[in-house]
Order: sequence, then structure tokens, then C-alpha cells
Amino acid sequence: QGQLVESGGGLVQPGGSLRLSCAVSGNIGSDYAMGWYRQAPGKQRELVASISSDGTTNTGGTVKGRFTIARDNAKNTIYLQMNRLKPEDTAVYYCNAGGSIFFGGDLWGQGTQVTVSS
Repeated sequence: QGQLVESGGGLVQPGGSLRLSCAVSGNIGSDYAMGWYRQAPGKQRELVASISSDGTTNTGGTVKGRFTIARDNAKNTIYLQMNRLKPEDTAVYYCNAGGSIFFGGDLWGQGTQVTVSS
């Protein structure tokens, strides 16, 4: 049984940058997509960005041009580089694995808080 271990959240000022990491621990098979979802208070969880094992990406419209997802298959790790952060990016960010780049899989990380505030 695999696990997803997230890191990199925190408090940042508007316009700043953060990088999130998510590493797979254990065996969850092969050829799986991974991605980041986020959930703000009172809102539904939404896709931020996802990436397949061959590097194909899917990025949500609200973050396109500001956030970039990347994957290191050798390390079973994905990264989310977040630039030009806005207060509305404040949310708990969850790592996901096992589905496609359009639909999340069954494996979720514990979540990491990102707060954008001055």
C-alpha cells in the first residue's frame, strides 16, 4: 500500500512564490497520473494541475500561466511551482495519484496549507 507525502506549504505574500513537493512512498503500481487539488473553506475541491507518467499535463484555468507542475519519475515525486500567488490561491493543497490527468485517483495525501496574505 502506497502513501503520498507532501511538503512545501506555508505563508507567502501576494506576488510571491512557493514550491510544493509530493513523494510516493511504497508501491502504487506504474503508469499512473499524479496531480494537485486544492480546497478553500466553503468551496469544493478543484483540480490545480495534473501530470501523466509521460509528462502530459492538465492545468486548471485559474492558475494557468502562474503554476507549473513537473514530475521526476526516478524519484516518484511531483512538484508544483506556484508563482505570482494571489490571496484567492489560499487553500489546502492535496496531492493525488492513481487516476488520469482529468480525473483523480483513489490515493490522497494529507494536505498542506498554503496561505497568501500580506
